[in-house]
Amino acid sequence: MSSPHMPNPPSTPLVDVRGPRFSAWVTSFVLATGLLLSSGQILLFQTAVFAIGAFVGLAYSPYGIAFRILVAPRLAPVVRREPQTPLRFAQLVGFGFAAVATVGYFAGAPVVGAVAAGFAVAAALLNATTGFCLGCEMYLLGQRALPRLSPYNLSKRTTAVRATEGV
Repeated sequence: MSSPHMPNPPSTPLVDVRGPRFSAWVTSFVLATGLLLSSGQILLFQTAVFAIGAFVGLAYSPYGIAFRILVAPRLAPVVRREPQTPLRFAQLVGFGFAAVATVGYFAGAPVVGAVAAGFAVAAALLNATTGFCLGCEMYLLGQRALPRLSPYNLSKRTTAVRATEGV
């Protein structure tokens, strides 16, 4: 189903808007735990989850799989879907911050690790609590700034729609 607010290219995979919100809650918990425990191992796990989401696809992300198997069957049918391209870019941004945090902790620079993990936690919590995906908005700003590089006009994001739907 296509959002009336944004035309979707025919080949763009769509995802249930509730899945990324669920993933943001789990991500927030994992990142906060890694930050509170100063654990490079926990942050390495989250870095791997971000890498899978960004480079392989959201359908293969552990949190996406958990949503599809454990959560989605207990919810009402899907009402709104959104393109996954901005979400995958957000996963890439999260991967960058989590990788810096992981390297910081493993390299004996806990301040670097804590700052990077703190930024990642803040972005994940923002998405989880309000539906505002900071990485997705960064993607769209880039699309607007460089329209010649994009074959599609993704001028609007469903973040505002997700926030108003309470998902």
